[in-house]
Amino acid sequence: MSLTILFMPESAYGPTNNCIGIGDILRRRGHRVVFAAESSWKGKLEALGFEEDLVDLAPPSEEEQDAGQFWKDFIRDTAPEYRKSTQVQLETVTKPIWDALIDGVKYCEPQLKAIIERVQPDVIVEDNVITFPALLTAGKPFVRIVSCNPLEVRGEDVAPVFSGLPADDRSEWDAFRAEYDRTHREIWTAFNEWVVAQGAEPLPDLDFIHEGDLNLYVFPEITDYIDARPLPASWHRLDSSVRETDGGFELPASLADKDGALVYFSLGSLGSADVSLMRRVIEVLGTTPHRFIVSMGPLHEEIELADNMWGAEFVPQTKIIPLVDLVITHGGNNTTTEALHFGKPMILLPLFWDQYDNAQRVHELGYGVRLSTYEFTDSELTGALERLLGDTGLRERLAAAGEEIRRRDGLRKAADLIEKAGA
Repeated sequence: MSLTILFMPESAYGPTNNCIGIGDILRRRGHRVVFAAESSWKGKLEALGFEEDLVDLAPPSEEEQDAGQFWKDFIRDTAPEYRKSTQVQLETVTKPIWDALIDGVKYCEPQLKAIIERVQPDVIVEDNVITFPALLTAGKPFVRIVSCNPLEVRGEDVAPVFSGLPADDRSEWDAFRAEYDRTHREIWTAFNEWVVAQGAEPLPDLDFIHEGDLNLYVFPEITDYIDARPLPASWHRLDSSVRETDGGFELPASLADKDGALVYFSLGSLGSADVSLMRRVIEVLGTTPHRFIVSMGPLHEEIELADNMWGAEFVPQTKIIPLVDLVITHGGNNTTTEALHFGKPMILLPLFWDQYDNAQRVHELGYGVRLSTYEFTDSELTGALERLLGDTGLRERLAAAGEEIRRRDGLRKAADLIEKAGA
């Protein structure tokens, strides 16, 4: 039976690419897949074979915007705050993000109701961190995808989300939770009241999103928290969710003709907007005997690569990671899980949100090294690079783990579960 499946991803590359990967499988199975993405994605989803019925999260700009431009601008403007601790960031970064998200939810609520009326979906899938009441009150099966670190699903025996605090040291957990309460209680209370006024159920305490009828989260078992925080039966882990829509990639001759390990460097579509940080990392890596593929991001014209590098504004990440020996990343959930999917060690330079949680988890389990993003020394970065590249035992363990993650095929598992939810 052919289903109509409505996807609403967050307007950032990570969640949108995750939905593209799952939606592509469903589309190829004969289902009608419609994206209620943010309007800056216009044309990009249709080109992949999906229907677009897009929303504005704010009054439309008179100028054409790049996909996810709002968040690129936000990250650029708040970049100085990333030098501060995760606890301080609760007030200066995390809360403003929630404020912006709440404004977007309220602005697009009538648009979403109209889209649902037009599309008549059999099942609704949201990959975001915040509730849109229209998706819950439509009377259709609702699927929530968590393509952020799964500490988003809280528990007393796991570190608080967004903290980047270690699992084996609880000394700072309570203080972080108390600061989250202090900085977020007022906006959560007002948002919860508005959500209820739209006809949805009350939100869980200090959470900005409801659970779904079906809940999927993207995180490999080898890094998961289920021993410390078991999840109910409505939750299903996708060990990875790696899209199959990226174009092909051939290693440029400028790198293929050189010696040295091959490393992929990306701070994501948002983190790469911090040009000074990009330049700092590039400067250090340029002194090493290795080769680097660099995802340069939206401000690529302001970034100059070293002689041992090749890069572009956009690169087909899922085709590049299998080729490299190591990944240097901001710790975004997509890049982190994709690196593990292909069995690669990581150096992590987190900036904000759940990137600290991913960086800490990879570091404490020994699958990579977390560095202080703005305070690392040259020798710390080059030392981590040489140590991880030289650790053949680790690379063998990760290669075996990657084989198992790929065998579990999270992409098709997600499609199966969504089909079942809509049947």
